Amino acid sequence: MAASSSSVGAPNVSSALEGNSEMLRINRILSSKLYFDVPQTKVPFIYSSSYNISFMGMEKIHPFDSAKWGRICQFLMEGGVLDKKKIVDPVEASEEDLLVVHSKLYLRSLKSSLNVSMIIEVPPVALLPNCIVQQKVLYPFRKQVGGTILGAKLAKERGWAINVGGGFHHCSAERGGGFCVYADISLCIHYALIRLNISRVMIIDLDAHQGNGHERDFSNDSRVYILDMYNSGVYPFDMEARGYIDQKVELASGTTTGEYLEKLDGALKVAERAFDPELIIYNAGTDILDGDPLGILKVSPEGVVMRDEKVFKFAADKKVPVVMVTSGGYMKSSAQVIADSIANLSKKGLIQMQVPRAE
Repeated sequence: MAASSSSVGAPNVSSALEGNSEMLRINRILSSKLYFDVPQTKVPFIYSSSYNISFMGMEKIHPFDSAKWGRICQFLMEGGVLDKKKIVDPVEASEEDLLVVHSKLYLRSLKSSLNVSMIIEVPPVALLPNCIVQQKVLYPFRKQVGGTILGAKLAKERGWAINVGGGFHHCSAERGGGFCVYADISLCIHYALIRLNISRVMIIDLDAHQGNGHERDFSNDSRVYILDMYNSGVYPFDMEARGYIDQKVELASGTTTGEYLEKLDGALKVAERAFDPELIIYNAGTDILDGDPLGILKVSPEGVVMRDEKVFKFAADKKVPVVMVTSGGYMKSSAQVIADSIANLSKKGLIQMQVPRAE
């Protein structure tokens, strides 16, 4: 009888634990300082000089341009598209903020420089004291996480937002990889679901690599629709996560601009019929560029500009707020291409980089 009673009670205990866990998540979100009021004198363009990673040249070991984010802003300011005074500086994500998605065990693992070095694929980082790793590597990432999370709030208020960093789509709740330490997209969505009174989010992931992190995090969540268009012949080869993609568009290495844009047009038409989002998270990696050593696709710079225009027009036509994050891109030319694309979005009226003057 005792065994029978225990077995009957087990699901109730499990349900109670899940309920407590969800309440803790909600309380963390509600008490977070990552959402703050941004004055109308600023545009929903998020960046901090803290985003950029530099320490004794070690950042050059990985092909990622870890000064990309600052160079994007510099190009935009030089082109007269962006006023430095109108940029929004986000708040660093705290441990309590990160625990909304990540476990304490995972965050504790980042106190090992060896573990961080494997995630960001820069072996010499393993030799550094962890206090330096936290300051020079993880702090910039936590600032970018804060930017992505804030982006959803700004997009809801202004119709769009661009976080010049973020897009760490290989990181899930329990595992980092591929230069992605924190799951900023998953965190952004959880904050938006609780704080913005929305119930349906679409991820449009157009980085050259599969977004296996957010796919694992939302594997059984009907509130999140994932459109992922990626080169199936490159990292991360996460077959389990591929099964969680709502709309999968697999590309072959060497896919050219015309074919890429044609497939994107078709994918957006399917997504429009399949799901009615209240927020779009757009992961706009530029590793699709011809010559990128890790993406292995052949899309021209003009093709990237057209791609971004198509996604923002898709959002505008549906009257759905969109948050763009810049994700991967492993050539020095990526920063200029991103800047050119943002300038084009402004020129086409899909974003407003100038603050209206008070009358």
